[in-house]
This record gives sequence, C-alpha cells and structure tokens, in this order.
Amino acid sequence: MNGLTFLIPIALVLGLGGLVAFFWSLRAGQFEDLDGAALRILIDDDADDGPG
Repeated sequence: MNGLTFLIPIALVLGLGGLVAFFWSLRAGQFEDLDGAALRILIDDDADDGPG
C-alpha cells in the first residue's frame, strides 16, 4: 500500500506530461501533412542516382 502513494502520483504526472506534449505537437503543426511523408517515398528522383 505504501508503494501506491508513490506510483499513482508518478503515473499522473507522466500522463499529464504526455498530454501536454501531444497538445504542443498539435499547436506546432506536426500533424498538418499526414499524406505528404507517406507519398514522398514514392517519388522517383532520377537526379540523385549518382554516376552511371
């Protein structure tokens, strides 16, 4: 029972920290272009092939 007095506040602080980080990433625009990174890998860029 003594361990719960430490573990519950630590879990609450970590959860609140994760929630703050999530809202910060929303405000910073991290989730603006979800399809861009997924489609960028499909672009065939022949200029970067190198010698040959």
